[in-house]
Amino acid sequence: MIDRRPFRSLGGANHGWLDAKHHFSFAGYHDPARMGWGDIRVWNDDTIAPGTGFPPHPHADMEIITYVREGAITHQDSLGNIGRTEAGDVQVMSAGSGVRHSEYNREAGTTRIFQIWIEPKTRGQAPSWGAKPFPRGARSGQFVTLASGFADDADALPIRTDARIVAATLKAGESADYPLGADRHGYLVPATGTIEVNGTRLEARDGAAIAAEAVLRVTAIEDAEIVLVDAA
Repeated sequence: MIDRRPFRSLGGANHGWLDAKHHFSFAGYHDPARMGWGDIRVWNDDTIAPGTGFPPHPHADMEIITYVREGAITHQDSLGNIGRTEAGDVQVMSAGSGVRHSEYNREAGTTRIFQIWIEPKTRGQAPSWGAKPFPRGARSGQFVTLASGFADDADALPIRTDARIVAATLKAGESADYPLGADRHGYLVPATGTIEVNGTRLEARDGAAIAAEAVLRVTAIEDAEIVLVDAA
């Protein structure tokens, strides 16, 4: 089962400095049919103007993954962490018992991110933050794990949930398979390009809510960059 969610159907709000599109209910956007997908609670497609960003604000008991599509995002938190994450790279924050953080676009140009929230397996643990570069060339023609709650994914950023975030870059005509598992929840978005997923066509920034699909075959109709969450 693949439920295509066209980009034009997403909720959202344009605040001037921030143009936010929401794949699931978030802030002022509420759709009872889109409250989450398995343990995935939020997938926001944010465009952030230069010199602006999110001032310090709190989070607790949520795994928050930021995938930078263009530009860079600068993070600072109440744990003393400061980091700048560039396009193609990833940062993760396990909010745990509570943390305050800010995220700003300190760049001269626009920054575009996917921010994904996933419910944690346990609550009240000490908060943490981490970031890592993931060169787009290293995922050419294949899925690479960026963040994971599974110990076997040693090269990925750790998160505290039964999920993994993977990404691939495909040239037009290339295909890559991902063994999702029929009992898992997948949510897939092409950051760029047009693709087919098990025969379902997706345009750039469309979402696909996936269930009861043992294996995903993703084929690029044009050059594409794909992000997928595999969750309980």
